[in-house]
Amino acid sequence: MKSGIHPDYHVIKVQMTDGTTYETRSTWGAEGDTLQLDIDPTVHPAWTGGRGQLLDQGGQVARFNKRFGGLTLGKK
Repeated sequence: MKSGIHPDYHVIKVQMTDGTTYETRSTWGAEGDTLQLDIDPTVHPAWTGGRGQLLDQGGQVARFNKRFGGLTLGKK
């Protein structure tokens, strides 16, 4: 293997949204840094069964209904 072309692979801590931490090896950050997750398997709908309801971020549904709400597919 060539020397000097591979990233530094070191131990970091990963902090879940509930505060629990674990150590893993990664190329992210520096030795001993803590990576804080915003979304992890304990809260994401893909892993929790999708029981939570997704909120309309930024009013996209409202904008769509305002633009296209009057359209109908039936005969007049």
